[in-house]
Amino acid sequence: MFKPLLLAAAFACGTAQAANPLFAPLYTADPAVLVDGGRVYLFTGRDEAPPEGKDYVMHEWRLFSTCDMVNWKDEGVPLNAKTFAWAKGRAWASDIVKRHGKYWFYSTVEHATVPGFAVGVAVSDSPTGPFVDARGSALITNDMTKQTDIAWDDIDPGVFIDDDGQAYLYWGNTVLKVAKLKANMTELDGPITVVPVANFVEAPYVHKRQVNGKSVYYLSYSQHWPEETAYMTGPSPVGPWTPQGVIMERNTKTKTIHQAFFEFNGKSYVAYHNAELPGGHEHRRSVAIEEFSYRADGTIPFIHQTKAGPKANPSAACKR
Repeated sequence: MFKPLLLAAAFACGTAQAANPLFAPLYTADPAVLVDGGRVYLFTGRDEAPPEGKDYVMHEWRLFSTCDMVNWKDEGVPLNAKTFAWAKGRAWASDIVKRHGKYWFYSTVEHATVPGFAVGVAVSDSPTGPFVDARGSALITNDMTKQTDIAWDDIDPGVFIDDDGQAYLYWGNTVLKVAKLKANMTELDGPITVVPVANFVEAPYVHKRQVNGKSVYYLSYSQHWPEETAYMTGPSPVGPWTPQGVIMERNTKTKTIHQAFFEFNGKSYVAYHNAELPGGHEHRRSVAIEEFSYRADGTIPFIHQTKAGPKANPSAACKR
């Protein structure tokens, strides 16, 4: 039986600081982040490929939480690919959002009867699960999008809810797609639209900030191969988008990189993966986190990968 563990921080010069990559000895990838109740909930895929593995072996999503960005609690496995009875397997990249007091988890799996990858929706009353299939069927299947002939062009869902309550789903490989979601969070609300992004590969993620009194939307994603993280900004969740450049370098031991931006207790962070744990490689990746500060004009600086990771930033939840 699984027993949650407290993953202790490393200490340097008397200052608590998390060490990158996180969650050793597990290999983790494709971070998705939810901040709720003074805690950060970090969902990851789990790489289970053997040392000589040549493919992604991923069956489940793992969950870790913290109230101080240093000490992480292993919350176990809130769901796996077989949470979706219609899926063949493959617990690939995901995203999560809270709405109507429930937690909605959008995930990539391989469909059992429709060739190719699909996007499913699971829901829970708690961020720690258990999650159940919210639809009983896929939200997105490969036969719904005809822009490419590859089986994996409907992956990496990213969900964003604007201040007016409208929810958007972004996803794709090679071609970036976006669609509105109905308030029930389980149905598309209108057509699927293609977003023209030069050199786009995967991992679309949208977040929003107020900059000098104006709302700025940030669309970050992986570009080129091997991948690097780039981003664009715009005045709305659907653009028009202005390219802003590369903000994280390519990895050396894996060709992929997958980002999620979040704010916690007054500071800004980005989660991503590399393959820097001992034994890491293309299919044995490791999630890490960096703290950064936006420039005065709202742009994101180039963010260097570090081994030190974030410093302690305890919220009031740590005292509960």
